[in-house]
Amino acid sequence: MSLSEISNILWRERRLLELLAFKLEEEHLVLTSGRRRWLARASGEVDAIIEEIKHVRLERAIGMADSSEALGLSDTPTLRELASSVPPPWDGILSEHGRALRTLSLEIESITRVGRAPAAALGEIDIAGEDAIGLVPDRSLVLRLVDDEL
Repeated sequence: MSLSEISNILWRERRLLELLAFKLEEEHLVLTSGRRRWLARASGEVDAIIEEIKHVRLERAIGMADSSEALGLSDTPTLRELASSVPPPWDGILSEHGRALRTLSLEIESITRVGRAPAAALGEIDIAGEDAIGLVPDRSLVLRLVDDEL
């Protein structure tokens, strides 16, 4: 796979992470408003985006593995390793993708960390109770996006 194709995959991933951040904020607003009618829909949209991110990340991993052989890297290079082994301008382009993905991932982690507290404080939904788990799933494991892949 060419570096251009990998860059295109990274752009798609970035757009999906931006959309995920927006949808998580939207879900949070619905949750804190006390309007349960739209909560299932908001949560469903978040879950659909997470599934799409999983597919794009798999596509990225396959593309990077394909490119790694030609560059003499391990089968599973990180984005940082790939960026450090390619010539300009690709080194800068891939490094910028990595910075943007890390920033978006940290933003998403921040949103998910604080997303449940306000509703519990309002008493609208018992966040600790089993009912809340069905309404707003704990996505902390799924959303662990800052990892060794970057």
